[in-house]
Amino acid sequence: MRIGAHVGVDNPLGAANERGAQVVQVFLSNPQSWTAAQPHPQAEELRAADIEVFVHAPYVVNVASLNNRIRIPSRKAVAQQAKVAAETGASGLIVHGGHVTKGDDPAEGIANWRKLFERQADAGGFAVPLLIENTAGGDNAMARRLDMLARLWDAVGDFGPGFCLDTCHAFAAGEELLGIVDRVKSITGRIDLVHLNDSRDAFGSSRDRHANIGAGTIDPDLLVAVCSAAGAPVVVETPGNGQADDIAFLREKLGR
Repeated sequence: MRIGAHVGVDNPLGAANERGAQVVQVFLSNPQSWTAAQPHPQAEELRAADIEVFVHAPYVVNVASLNNRIRIPSRKAVAQQAKVAAETGASGLIVHGGHVTKGDDPAEGIANWRKLFERQADAGGFAVPLLIENTAGGDNAMARRLDMLARLWDAVGDFGPGFCLDTCHAFAAGEELLGIVDRVKSITGRIDLVHLNDSRDAFGSSRDRHANIGAGTIDPDLLVAVCSAAGAPVVVETPGNGQADDIAFLREKLGR
């Protein structure tokens, strides 16, 4: 089990060294825009340093959307981000589950996810594994609650997507963290990455506000238990000035 952090794109190797991180997660483009991703200039150095890299897709990506102006560029962005992630030596591309708007049928959003995989399969598949991430809020979200996640996996599971479990998102969505790894794996069969985040807000708040371990509302021992049970690489997406302490805490508790 490798433990690391989401870091800035400018100098991920330096940030990894400062934090004692064995894994880094980065954006390869502006997360709030449709700007194309670019290969990272430190990719070769990161590989030489035995640092595992994950890339997070921009937040604007929503392949479930019924709006053509969002869904079509989202499909293109995921394929382009995956291609550049591969050129950067990344182990996977994390993509939020997305949502449909109020009044839309969630089944159509699920169908749009399947179409993404079907179309890319015709083009030879994605250049790196896609890891679908659970999200914190939204009544019509594709991966907020586990019952909807099960519907999504029924539609896309045969394409072999990966799964990224975010503890803050699950907690904010009203999913109990005790036993969540087993419940998720009973649906997806796997957890490929853990976003290990405390939450600034209460259980079931639907608010996605991360906190450093012990500074939020989630029992730190419960966070450790999730990591231990998942047995996957761990990335903290917590405030940067506390990431080194978060990593050190997890490493001590997990004996890593």
